[in-house]
Amino acid sequence: SACPRCHLKERCSPSDYRRIRRWEHEQILEAMQRRLDRNPDAMTIRRSTVEHVFGTLKHWMGATHFQTRTLARVSTEMSLQVLAYNLKRVMKILGVAKTMRAMRMAGS
Repeated sequence: SACPRCHLKERCSPSDYRRIRRWEHEQILEAMQRRLDRNPDAMTIRRSTVEHVFGTLKHWMGATHFQTRTLARVSTEMSLQVLAYNLKRVMKILGVAKTMRAMRMAGS
């Protein structure tokens, strides 16, 4: 309500009143920023551990965009990609024969 009388109004907003909006979960982002300020190396560690998987998935599957729309479908698409990625890793570690044997044992 102070906007029309404010001496900075001409530099602030061309409208009668300035509206400031805040996302309902803004405090979560602020808390995350405070944690990052206390530990600036956290993102470097995260990039080398967690986000590496997503980069590998995108490169391996050639996926730069999801093929589907809506959260439920994109979630399914991502789950299938992660499953394929994990199966590929298990086969690389155990070998195809041991992986198949383990899958048969888990199914019975």
